[in-house]
Amino acid sequence: MTTPVLELSGISKRFGAVQALSEVSLDVHQGEVVALLGDNGAGKSTLVKVIAGVNPADSGEIRWEGRTVQVQRPSDAQSLGIATIYQDLALCDNLDIVANLFLGNERIIAGVLDELEMERKARDLLDSLSVTMPSLRVPVASLSGGQRQIIAIARSLLGEPQVVMLDEPTAALGVEQTAQVLDLIERLRDQGLGVLLISHNMADVRAVADRAAVLRLGRNGGDFQVEDTSYEEIVAAITGASDNAATRRAGRVTVPGTEGA
Repeated sequence: MTTPVLELSGISKRFGAVQALSEVSLDVHQGEVVALLGDNGAGKSTLVKVIAGVNPADSGEIRWEGRTVQVQRPSDAQSLGIATIYQDLALCDNLDIVANLFLGNERIIAGVLDELEMERKARDLLDSLSVTMPSLRVPVASLSGGQRQIIAIARSLLGEPQVVMLDEPTAALGVEQTAQVLDLIERLRDQGLGVLLISHNMADVRAVADRAAVLRLGRNGGDFQVEDTSYEEIVAAITGASDNAATRRAGRVTVPGTEGA
């Protein structure tokens, strides 16, 4: 096995009387999509914020390409090569695609915005992701939900990250828009990036994830190869119970000769 680009071990985090994470371990390799799964309150968001440097861990170790690192603030994570795209996307609806992509990182020459260079780089970036937009100068407010998600992901790539964390990227999207975002996630993996996908949608997970890491009540609940694991096994790990509607449905077997009995 190669060394994970990102590896967490023994991560714990407490907020007052609430123990949000307890001795959590996780790893992400280059060219791999890892789905982070768990019920509401399982600790997914807290773990993402630990990795992103928003809420530093109380204890535990974070390793980047095999070496121990300190992630105490968002700039620490960004300098390592970790990009995080939250559900709110943080896009400016009144600005066009180019302006949103370079927001806070504008190209300036002699005190003047280099609009042509930014547009060229924006087009090159989207082309590298096989993303087509009707125009780079339309306001982001006019884009579909899927296109907005794609712009948010593309913006994160300008920093040339090695790991991209996506928080519910297909939430509230239609079928076609979801397919566009999942296609982009696959292209990120094909380009050698590690992707940490936080999702409640098992269809999305089974479509693009290589592994599923389950959190339950702030602890590791299992680590599964998606291709080799049934939906029912993953649900059981998430809920902590082998007796649930999904497993009962899968367990119903009709005995030959008893039909209609």
